[in-house]
Amino acid sequence: MDVYNLTTVTQFILIGLSDLPVVRYPLFVAFIIIYQITLLGNGAILLAIVTERKLQTPMYYLLANLSLLDIFCPSATVPKMLKNLLTEDHSISFVGCALQLYFLVALAGTEVFLLAVMAYDRYVAICFPLRYSLIMTKVRCVQLLFGTWAAGFLNSFLHTMSTFNLSFCKSNRVNQYYCDIPPVVALSCSSTYTAEMLVLVVGGILGIGAFLTTLISYIYIVSTILKIQSVEGKRKAFSTCASHLLVVFLFYGTAIFTYIRPSSNQHSPARDRLISMLYATITPMLNPIIYSLRNTEVKGVFRKFFHLRVISQKT
Repeated sequence: MDVYNLTTVTQFILIGLSDLPVVRYPLFVAFIIIYQITLLGNGAILLAIVTERKLQTPMYYLLANLSLLDIFCPSATVPKMLKNLLTEDHSISFVGCALQLYFLVALAGTEVFLLAVMAYDRYVAICFPLRYSLIMTKVRCVQLLFGTWAAGFLNSFLHTMSTFNLSFCKSNRVNQYYCDIPPVVALSCSSTYTAEMLVLVVGGILGIGAFLTTLISYIYIVSTILKIQSVEGKRKAFSTCASHLLVVFLFYGTAIFTYIRPSSNQHSPARDRLISMLYATITPMLNPIIYSLRNTEVKGVFRKFFHLRVISQKT
């Protein structure tokens, strides 16, 4: 192909659910409700941790950061998706696509690392309860949190730079409702070897490392819990990590479904994109619900808030 005949892409078209126009408006209502519940639920968790002194411990500092990520991550994609559902204009500028991809990959990567740190925190709490306050100090907690956010954003910077240094001169139709690495790289008319290898090597090493940290931590946790003689002791030990374990299963289950599952031959691509949208938006909504229902301290704080509100309304 003659290089002078190449057309440089200045904007992308997010396909989303443009080929399922019948469900646009019902989906708009559903997703805006999900998004509002996500903001309210995670905001409530943050408010409880900030205002309640007994929740100001390393475990809940980590949970506060998870709630922040569950607010920021859908906020990188859902507002644009809602706009696309209401209007015929599904375009996003080249810079806008790059920024969306950067923040989405950064926030998702940070959550992977944070889940590993949270698993390590529960490992120390259950396997070394007497030394927990010495190991998981507030300074250590801040250091771990800084490391997770820095690793997530630096990792995303590498992937974003390698992705958008490619030449885009073919189709500009992104086969997703947001800008992500696989559908954007698929549009390139230049060699994608470097970008793909960066995802496999850097993303693979960091992602697998975080996953193994989480997995090994829970292997030790389960082993320690099984050694406890009393049923009540086992129940109390398991209750301290049950919420986080559910969140881990939900997060990795969503990631596997979105990125690793084989393409469906029975359903249309639009149907697959719809399912991916539901998984990506529902997970951040469920996390605060899981912690509210499974964590006795968080439930106690919420009961206290509701009790004070009822009293204030009566007076």
